[in-house]
Amino acid sequence: MSRPGIGKVYFIGAGPGDPELITVKGKRLIEEADLILYTDSLVNPEVLRGAKSEARIEKSAGLTLEEIAGRMIDAAEQGQRVARVHTGDPSVFGAILEQAARLDAAGIPWEIVPGVSSVFAAAAVLGAELTVPEVTQTVILTRAAGRTPVPPGEELTALARHRSTLALFLSAGLMGDVRNALRQAGWEDNIAVAAVYKATWPDQVVVRSTLGRIVEDMRDAQIRSHALILAGPALDPGLRRPDGPKSRLYDPTFAHRYRRAVRAGDAPGGEEP
Repeated sequence: MSRPGIGKVYFIGAGPGDPELITVKGKRLIEEADLILYTDSLVNPEVLRGAKSEARIEKSAGLTLEEIAGRMIDAAEQGQRVARVHTGDPSVFGAILEQAARLDAAGIPWEIVPGVSSVFAAAAVLGAELTVPEVTQTVILTRAAGRTPVPPGEELTALARHRSTLALFLSAGLMGDVRNALRQAGWEDNIAVAAVYKATWPDQVVVRSTLGRIVEDMRDAQIRSHALILAGPALDPGLRRPDGPKSRLYDPTFAHRYRRAVRAGDAPGGEEP
């Protein structure tokens, strides 16, 4: 339980890059904050434009965990409001667990304010639906094993055997390993893969490719980091055609609580003639 007069820390998802893709709540809390600690290596500083003139704004990319936690705790103990601004959504590869643990230990209240993850920004940029009926209804958010290993059972080859849509974070520099893993899982080289560098930023780069070509195409585009990788049958642009896969939701023969099913001989709208 927090102590009387103590401030509060807000972990705010700043979205993927476009400053208009932050939530209304996140924007308001930044404008009200006394201390703003933002991930300067990834967060567009334009999202801080509305900060009050007396607010203290600090970059966090060069700080250690203990330094970040110390600044937040010191400010909160003085009754200040802290905006800890992360890229995308803080709950996905946001490294907030260890920060929150230190706030808990110090009796500092905190709250997560969700944001638009780069996985959804990348899908929007591509004009893609990640869950396509009769193609795949599952999205796996993960990363390739690099300097930080993945837990047993979460190896990319094992996950890829589901043939679901894969959203790969922190993996742009490991695409050779990614391709090998997907091939070992039985993926064909013609399966669609896309890399979106800095989705929604002014210098965004989009590479639409296939498993067989993605490594070379990313190399040609000089994409080595800051890219979200989407892969799987749902990414195939050939699905976007009038006779392509369709949801049952809008099928006139599919009944639900808001609409009767249309039967042969029914009048338009499902009403009896």
